[in-house]
Amino acid sequence: MEDNTTSGLREQQLRRKRIRKMKSTIIAGVVIWILGTSILSLSLLVKLLHLESRMEELAESVISVEQVVENVNEKSAASPDGNAKTADPVKNGTILENALEEGESRKVYLTFDDGPSENTAKILDILKEKNVKATFFVIGQEDEESKEMYQRIVAEGHTLGMHSFSHKYSVIYQSLEAFSEDMAHLQSYLSEVTGVTPEILRFPGGSSNQVSNTDMREFIRFLNEKGITYYDWNVASGDATSQAYTPDELVQNVMNDVGRYETSIVLMHDASNKSGTVEALPVMIDKLQELGVELLPIDENTTPIQQIPADSVQ
Repeated sequence: MEDNTTSGLREQQLRRKRIRKMKSTIIAGVVIWILGTSILSLSLLVKLLHLESRMEELAESVISVEQVVENVNEKSAASPDGNAKTADPVKNGTILENALEEGESRKVYLTFDDGPSENTAKILDILKEKNVKATFFVIGQEDEESKEMYQRIVAEGHTLGMHSFSHKYSVIYQSLEAFSEDMAHLQSYLSEVTGVTPEILRFPGGSSNQVSNTDMREFIRFLNEKGITYYDWNVASGDATSQAYTPDELVQNVMNDVGRYETSIVLMHDASNKSGTVEALPVMIDKLQELGVELLPIDENTTPIQQIPADSVQ
């Protein structure tokens, strides 16, 4: 009888051990599944964010390419033989030099989008050395180095403009409410950091971009109501395109076009991957100064260059 009781107890103990082991195995499996799912979800989220960022870069590149193509087409139409290759205004004494000989003033505004970054400091150093003022259309960066760059832009006499806080096309162009919130956030932040409230803006991709989910005229109407002036560009350096221009080519892209306008607003970028722009800038400034153009920061006297004229939007 005692043997049967002992045997029964052992069986119960063994059964309990098996049950505990099964429970442990199930719990471990569930934990591993949750961790695996979390890691996979996180990985997919990172890839999605990277893809979204890349899509926005490509969208801006396409817009800039379209701008360059428009310039080339205009040059081709203006040429008697239909040849799109125009003379180098530096080498061959052309429109720009002739205009200056006649006493006409040419104004060139160097503008930089997408900063601040480590390249912003380098660009500011060059501008200081050359005694030139420029305009920076900045995005929202909250690290201490970026705050120093905002402050330095203002302190050294450059114009601080708004680009967007997030620079995420899919967010800021989703609706007028999203756009206005993004702009208000950036304007308030820059005012807090620098003591200056920016009153000029450049739309990411320009006012005629094809990326916005909302009619750009809604945003323009909103800016008109707020007293904010927006600036596009009529000269593109090409540093936003997917094509890898050399610094010399960036300079040439600008020099080939500034002679065509009394007022030139030059599109460049000071993001972290724009080292070519940093290298091109001193040469570009020297060539422009040799021609006697005025290099100026955007201010209230600057004639706006707008792909969609603000005064056409009621």
